[in-house]
Amino acid sequence: MVTEQIDAVIIGGGPAGQLAATTASEAGLRTVLVEQERHAGGECVRRGTIPSKTLRETALALSVFKSRTGGVVDVALGTHVQLESLMTRKEQVIDAHHGFIKEELSTSGVEVWHGRARFVAPKELEVIAPRGGLRRVKAKLIIIATGSRPRTPPDVPVDHEHVLDSDSMLSLTWLPRSLTVLGSGVIASEYASVFAALGVSVTMIDRAPRPLGFLDEELTSAFVTAFSAAGAAFVGGRKVTSVQWNGVDAVETTLDDGRVVRSEKLLCALGRVANVEGLELSAAGLATNPRGLIDVDKHLQTKVEGVFAVGDVIGPPSLASTSMEQGRRAVRHWLGQPVGPNPELLPAGVYTIPEMSCVGLTEAQAQKVDAGVIVGRAPYSRLARGQISAAPNGLLKLVCDASGTKLLGVHVVGEGAAELVHLGQLAMLGNLNVDTFVDGIFNFPTLAEAYRVAALDVVRKRGRERLTSAA
Repeated sequence: MVTEQIDAVIIGGGPAGQLAATTASEAGLRTVLVEQERHAGGECVRRGTIPSKTLRETALALSVFKSRTGGVVDVALGTHVQLESLMTRKEQVIDAHHGFIKEELSTSGVEVWHGRARFVAPKELEVIAPRGGLRRVKAKLIIIATGSRPRTPPDVPVDHEHVLDSDSMLSLTWLPRSLTVLGSGVIASEYASVFAALGVSVTMIDRAPRPLGFLDEELTSAFVTAFSAAGAAFVGGRKVTSVQWNGVDAVETTLDDGRVVRSEKLLCALGRVANVEGLELSAAGLATNPRGLIDVDKHLQTKVEGVFAVGDVIGPPSLASTSMEQGRRAVRHWLGQPVGPNPELLPAGVYTIPEMSCVGLTEAQAQKVDAGVIVGRAPYSRLARGQISAAPNGLLKLVCDASGTKLLGVHVVGEGAAELVHLGQLAMLGNLNVDTFVDGIFNFPTLAEAYRVAALDVVRKRGRERLTSAA
């Protein structure tokens, strides 16, 4: 068999693999993207971000319609609503995104091979086509970006009918009357809040005392308050001892305090597992760690020179935006090119209802560095646009150093959070001080005005701090 010589091979066509492939090809490398599915895009497009966010838009529209019409018009879903009917645009959105990905890869000159890749040597792969054809390649650069799948604990009997995982959740025929969600990470919190907004009685259960523990506590407190106001419940600090379908009408979830939570359906969202089966990592001199992930250094390189791993296969944060950046950084590091901004300034967006987003340090993290941090807050209730949009419960929070000038973190909860955070991110990347937001001109009325309101809060507080110090 002839072994082809390739500059770069990217295994996996999800967000991480796509950007790695286009970055390598546009740098002049002959680049092959190996994707086992019909279309590149990964779980993000087929079963993750795209379909779940399409459902979220429907839930969000329903949840705010009454408040934005001043209560004049009410919208309520009837019983036995078909879930698919709430995502009528899903296929249109997926097709459009598949088309965009195909165009991007083609324009960048990336060769797409459909099949499964496996290592036969540290820098050599076999690619098995869907119909059995076989190609062998040697590559100077190999990037593993094979993504992940839902984790199924042995004590949770996922049957994809009564007890579901995040892949099968959106295949439900009917909108359930009640739902138990195990976990409180990104996927769990997003689905829990979306179904609560659709009128489902939701109970979210986790060992953690609060959901989304990596976020600033003020944001998660606002989320739990909104979640409860939607008629849902978060049960934190509790361990699940058993899950079982009673054979008649409910999934029964027993907690370590003896409580039994009964619901029509249950979603198990207790983490994800890296897709490494079939890669034959041992042939490359690699192995997974005890958590089933591939270990990499700060440059995303494995212990084998020229072999990198990015995205879900290396673990959290497992966000599409972060994975894309990892793919880009891995290629640029291998090429000896500047990798760009500090990865600590990558934004994170969680598409719950309300949505949350952040960049930089939380207030608690900043206090560990300097106990004298100054925090500025802008409740949406103080913004004309917040009142007009019937979204007064949002918050934008600026975390600054003790001088009240350097921006350390930006945290937003509420409408437009994932969009608003980028303004703060750019300010941090450009080393702009907080006064930039005081002097800047914002359209009126906008939610972006929250930056000026929060910055003015910082200015007032730092003035008081100086007076206190002088005294």
